[in-house]
Amino acid sequence: MNLSYFSLPRLSRRFIPIWRRNFLVWKKMAGSSILGHLADPVIYMLGLGYGLGGMLPEVNGMSYIAFLAAGTVCYSTMNSASFEALYSGFSRMHEQRTWEAILNTPITLDDIVLSEIIWAASKSLLSGLAVLLVIWLLGLSHSPLTLWIIPLSLLVGLCFAALGLIMTALAPGYDFFMYYFTLVITPMVLLCGVFFPVDQLPPLLQTVSSMLPLTHAINLARPLMNDAIPAQPVLHIGVLLAYALTGFYVSLVLFRRRLSQ
Repeated sequence: MNLSYFSLPRLSRRFIPIWRRNFLVWKKMAGSSILGHLADPVIYMLGLGYGLGGMLPEVNGMSYIAFLAAGTVCYSTMNSASFEALYSGFSRMHEQRTWEAILNTPITLDDIVLSEIIWAASKSLLSGLAVLLVIWLLGLSHSPLTLWIIPLSLLVGLCFAALGLIMTALAPGYDFFMYYFTLVITPMVLLCGVFFPVDQLPPLLQTVSSMLPLTHAINLARPLMNDAIPAQPVLHIGVLLAYALTGFYVSLVLFRRRLSQ
């Protein structure tokens, strides 16, 4: 195996023009894109929050819809970053051959992969902001601490964009991504406390949940929604950063191997 695949990333500011290129393309369809990413989580939040929430007492000191709203911000951010890194990233790499064209310039593959992660995180930040705006408009939280959810959304986006690019590097086609959503994303949504407290799960599943990035994101977002400082914030931020950095490196290694063949 070529050891150069495993060399550390060589990064520069040359990723910025690639990010700008993706932004200019996205800007032409920004309205439908934002609506598409906003509709699904907001429908879940309002439908379950007001429907099911009307039959439930407070959950962890919050109304059920407020409890659900905190999870929905993270869920929406995760979904947006994942879809961008998977489907759009694969299109640019494989179908449209945009990466191939860019690599004919002085820009390196390391810069392209970094730009894909940051671009996907930027889109996920918009999704998180959109859900947060709905939360403010509905009066589900008046805490100034919810402003910290904005940088949290960016961090969550970086984390799931990096993980998504690992799958993009391995994918032979679009159908491959269904395995990721079915076997990783959906179980994570059910295990990480989006819809109900993690402490309601059996001990084994609680242990599994504690290792998943979405759990750490929600453990930061939910206290902020409830005007409280999260417990162990350094741990949760550290885990999300570790997933983001590891995902970036692993995806870069896989892309180096794939595109050299």
